[in-house]
Amino acid sequence: MNKNAIDMVPASTVASAEARIVAYDWTALADELDGFGCAVLPRLLTPDECNNIASLYPDESHFRSHVIMARHGFGKGEYRYFKYPLPDLIGGIRTALYPRLAVVANAWNERMGLEQRFPDEHAAFLQQCHDAGQTRPTPLLLQYVPGDFNCLHQDLYGDLAFPIQVAILLAEPGRDFTGGEFALTEQRPRMQSRVEVVPLRQGDAVAFAVHNRPVQGAKGNYRVNLRHGVSRVRSGMRHTVGIIFHDAR
Repeated sequence: MNKNAIDMVPASTVASAEARIVAYDWTALADELDGFGCAVLPRLLTPDECNNIASLYPDESHFRSHVIMARHGFGKGEYRYFKYPLPDLIGGIRTALYPRLAVVANAWNERMGLEQRFPDEHAAFLQQCHDAGQTRPTPLLLQYVPGDFNCLHQDLYGDLAFPIQVAILLAEPGRDFTGGEFALTEQRPRMQSRVEVVPLRQGDAVAFAVHNRPVQGAKGNYRVNLRHGVSRVRSGMRHTVGIIFHDAR
């Protein structure tokens, strides 16, 4: 088990992130997640913070691996997985977001008839991941240039998976890049798929379902299956940071 993953995010960093997170209307955000499978957290990061995170991309010392999407059929573009310890800001945001999203995740599992319940604190959930052999950090930094896109997919890295993740747009649409819209598709039983395109500005975050979520129907709750991706970038450069709460094998 990597000690840095569990308890080495500085307390002051977590407190600073918590101050941002608590300012959002979490009742409204939970309603958005329930209703549409996603919810936007406006201006989670400042422009300077976005630029500072994006500037890390060329420095391999921050990362554990580098993925060229086209080599794996994932799309076109590239991304790097951060290594532990995470950059303070990303680690703090990850730790501070988790408890509020865990409330939604546990409610979803109850409605879907799933036994798994997620602990209140992220460190406890990471301990579960590491005990199950999932020890590799999953937060990542993605880079797109003209012609790049990300195929519809789900970020599942092992038997344990937290059902909500977060993406933060680090570039400003229309100024830094064009195209590159974030999109979700929702496969519904015996119905055609639904598409949700999420408009984001620099520093905005979107929380969204990783895999399944419950939907209330006439005869009770049923599960829908979600995938997410990014449309083709037309010009410029687009950076995004992805915050996934489970670790990988």
